[in-house]
Amino acid sequence: MIGIRTRRRASADQPERSEPSSRLSIADVVTLGNAVFGFLAVCRLAAAMINSGGRPVERRDLAAVVVLLLCAATCDLFDGLVARRFGGSKLGAELDNLADVISFGFAPAFFIFCWAGADASSPLVLAAAALVLVAVVVRLARFANVPMTDGRFMGMPCPLGAMSILTIVLLDPPLVPGLIGMAFIAYLMVSRLEYPKPRGNSAIAVLAWIGVSVGCLCAWAVHVPGGEWLLLLGGSLVLLLAVTVPLYTVASRRRAYRYADMDMDITDPF
Repeated sequence: MIGIRTRRRASADQPERSEPSSRLSIADVVTLGNAVFGFLAVCRLAAAMINSGGRPVERRDLAAVVVLLLCAATCDLFDGLVARRFGGSKLGAELDNLADVISFGFAPAFFIFCWAGADASSPLVLAAAALVLVAVVVRLARFANVPMTDGRFMGMPCPLGAMSILTIVLLDPPLVPGLIGMAFIAYLMVSRLEYPKPRGNSAIAVLAWIGVSVGCLCAWAVHVPGGEWLLLLGGSLVLLLAVTVPLYTVASRRRAYRYADMDMDITDPF
């Protein structure tokens, strides 16, 4: 689920390959799948609200929205890998950011608006939804223009942020604590906390983690026995991944600095 945007470096990894084309590549088609799944998630949620006639949205509709956004995150995870394997295009990076705004910016912001129900017009709700959307836009603009540490993202990746927002909505906390949690997720996306880029087996492991989490949430949504426990488990797995990964990265970096200082003390007689 965490996006791997290596497409802009595809030509550097393959020096003998000609300049990327302005035509759509296979990787671009995968990226467009990200945008389409995000759009379908918004449409499904809007249709569910219309059909509910003011009643709470059915669990199965919520499950469908979550699955569609998981599909969008899967496209975002693998489009860079496809670009490295088959080559990208000049449009790749821009398409990637535009698709992410739809799937991981607008869709979760709309999800917040729908979750609030009768309080949807509250300034607090509108501010929280707008904050999530703005955080995604700012993060993507920073990613495109500010050099990052190799192998790391600065701030929470947008797909993980979107899934965290959806998890809070599905856990259905009281309005104000829920909005505070969403604002915290928005802060993590624009923060300077570092998240490692999953590559190879680690990318598959992250996707499997998210898949198990979403599977638990969907099992709750279709009224599987013991669903409340599955909801708690799935939500905890998503939020645990969102919060603990940067803490692990900070701890690892501090440990590396400490070992470096110890080596310097040993080798420097003065």
